[in-house]
Amino acid sequence: MHEEGGGSLQRGGGPVRAVLSAENTERRETTLLIDMHIHPIFYGPICGDEKEVAFRGDTFGVWKQGPMEFDELFAEWDVCGLTQAALLPLDVTTTAGGWVVNNDQVEALCKLHPDKFYGFASVDPHRADALEVLERAFFQQGLRGLKLNPAKQRFDPADERMEPIYALCERENKPIIFHAGLSWEPNAPSRFAHPLAFEEVAIRHPGLRICLAHFAWPWVREMVMLMIKYPNVYTDTALLYVDSPEEQMMELFTKDMGSMWFERCFPRQVMFGSNGPRFRAFKLKRALDKVPMREFAREDLYWKNALRFLSGGEV
Repeated sequence: MHEEGGGSLQRGGGPVRAVLSAENTERRETTLLIDMHIHPIFYGPICGDEKEVAFRGDTFGVWKQGPMEFDELFAEWDVCGLTQAALLPLDVTTTAGGWVVNNDQVEALCKLHPDKFYGFASVDPHRADALEVLERAFFQQGLRGLKLNPAKQRFDPADERMEPIYALCERENKPIIFHAGLSWEPNAPSRFAHPLAFEEVAIRHPGLRICLAHFAWPWVREMVMLMIKYPNVYTDTALLYVDSPEEQMMELFTKDMGSMWFERCFPRQVMFGSNGPRFRAFKLKRALDKVPMREFAREDLYWKNALRFLSGGEV
């Protein structure tokens, strides 16, 4: 994506780099907002099959929403200044009999709007052809990372059988976003998603960037402990389980953890995420705008950490 003023955000198969010139630094810092947690289950171009859409809603546990075309979607983005988003599929072939959006559909969406979407892959770890599916996603489809949900896909993150998948992602500089914490979806035991279940992964693969999504709520302090110990562990703000957005975000940043912990201890490890369509990005952004934090931390939260997570490089 190219912007006026001499700056550019370079994307594609290689690392993501924010290239800033002196004259456009302030403008860029106030206009980028990256949502690192969107499930595009109701994105219009991939909603042609009603049975497939119904399967997605039932499997994901969302029943009150329907297909949304891009003009409506991007109008909603404009409300909060959202500029880019990570699209997350989910392969539940062996546990539920299908996909909650598949890799081909994510690839197709990214081709429609390559300046707006970062496509992630998914794979059911129980598949015999799991590595083959993942290699195709990375090497042929150009997808940027991997999305896994241990609760919904029913696996222990520290299981030795996961090692070939983790090794591939680490070798190819592909980050992993794991579901962590409370699992809304039907038939998704949260015991597979406790943040401590991921500690062995962080230890064995220090070069692998992993995001334990949703702040691993309700286990926020365990999540904080992991970020303090392991610089390759990230999280996101994709949670809205109790209270209003304003109450939940204020509680998270000032009571569930100390009010200065984010800025002082792990300012480069928390990313903005909405968990759309379950939660709406503009509501979470409005709530986070009210949480007290210094400007450098807000920039890290809203876009810089996303680029660091995607590329492994500096921003």
